[in-house]
Amino acid sequence: MSIISSKVGAIFIPVSNILHAREWYCSILNLEPKYEIIAGHLCCIPLDNRLNLVLDSNIYDEESLYKNPAFHFNTDDIHKAYQFMKERNVEFVTDIENGHWFNFKDPDGNLLMICHC
Repeated sequence: MSIISSKVGAIFIPVSNILHAREWYCSILNLEPKYEIIAGHLCCIPLDNRLNLVLDSNIYDEESLYKNPAFHFNTDDIHKAYQFMKERNVEFVTDIENGHWFNFKDPDGNLLMICHC
């Protein structure tokens, strides 16, 4: 057995404004934006699968933005998820592709994905 776990613990997302990012990510995940801002630049949002979404304003710059999705959010209904994001005025990069996924940008321009699995 390796001393290094094969489980991912966190996904880091570069953000320009930690308070705005906390509000936005919590709003799309239907979470209360109550998570502590640590050291003025970090916010850890726990997800259901023991994974943390770590918003970090110290690592933000134009070069650090995700140009390809580094992960995807799951959904049970891709059409309802698309409509939900449309109502939040996100910038879509794709329509629903192959009936299973779509890409969009967060307020900082990071490329994200929602996928029906």
